[in-house]
Amino acid sequence: MDAFARCKAQIDYPCVWQYKLIGADRQALQAAVAAQLGDAPYSLSDSRQSGGGKYLSMNLEVSVDSDEQRRSLHLALAGHPAVKMVL
Repeated sequence: MDAFARCKAQIDYPCVWQYKLIGADRQALQAAVAAQLGDAPYSLSDSRQSGGGKYLSMNLEVSVDSDEQRRSLHLALAGHPAVKMVL
């Protein structure tokens, strides 16, 4: 067993997962989330703004049912042009 397999966290699904989205425009980030989640319930709130004001971050909380769904949403958000980074 490699070190990664030994350190992998056990996640019990379904659960509420948190993502931090970083981008340049609040409305564009909101639209990116809405495009991916549609009518699914979620919470999106402001987090921080960079010192120069060029970037902002938002916290997204959403219920996920599986590891596959959690990873798929991460990839979909990261691939949206309005999203610079997903943590």
